[in-house]
Amino acid sequence: MMLKYLRESFRRKKARRITQEYAPLIKTYQLEKEGAVEFANWDNPLVEKHTISQVDVDFFKKFIKKGDLIVDIGANSGAVTVPMSLAAGKEGVTLGFDPNPYVFKILATNASLNKEKTNIVAVPCAIAATESEYYYTSSEASFANGGISETNDNRHGKFVYPEQIKGVNLHEYIQENYAGKQVTFVKVDAEGYDKEIIKSIGDLISAHKPVMVAESFGSSSDDAKKELFEVIAQHNYQIFYFEDFKSDAETIEVKNAEEMLKWKETINIYAVPR
Repeated sequence: MMLKYLRESFRRKKARRITQEYAPLIKTYQLEKEGAVEFANWDNPLVEKHTISQVDVDFFKKFIKKGDLIVDIGANSGAVTVPMSLAAGKEGVTLGFDPNPYVFKILATNASLNKEKTNIVAVPCAIAATESEYYYTSSEASFANGGISETNDNRHGKFVYPEQIKGVNLHEYIQENYAGKQVTFVKVDAEGYDKEIIKSIGDLISAHKPVMVAESFGSSSDDAKKELFEVIAQHNYQIFYFEDFKSDAETIEVKNAEEMLKWKETINIYAVPR
């Protein structure tokens, strides 16, 4: 037991200081309705490992139907993307955007699995108001976290990916690649930048009125938490707190921006057009 702890402790220290690739760890989960589902975790010791369960899929079935065009912004390894895509089915299209070049390889692996049940299109781009090139930086050498920036000297950290990352406007991307299709669901997880992403996709929200999921960081300022509510509510949406991505999760309506301050921890919210 002690030897295992020491080994993992060494791996974590190494991951913080030395940049290297970490492989996908593929495991099969037996779901009650979907059957056998494969999922690849990222073998980065600084990253939480995920499982896939039926209650995860059933949560998204509340909002997504077979054949839908749906979007995951900040898809990471695909722990949410895969249940989303199981809800949309192989008849639908699930776009998974992530600008982190290291975790993107795990997302691409998950896009290659379960082809008879899902249709995930992995896109190695950030979502931005206008198309541009960005730096991707992290505080960890293994790029377990991080974000895009116009400069290579920013708050995300000292580790900088050597090539720039493309940022795309989501509405223009949909018009160019999926003209005539309606986006029905958008999930945003941008490590505290969710409200900025939502601002950047305002034209898509107005045109498509998708159900949306976002995250409110516990460490964000009160003003930032209230602004997240407001940038969604201005599109005439009803907003709810939900406990977890589970079909039986507790949900509470958030009636105004002030109510966002009731939660001190990081929370998930979903929003439906009125």
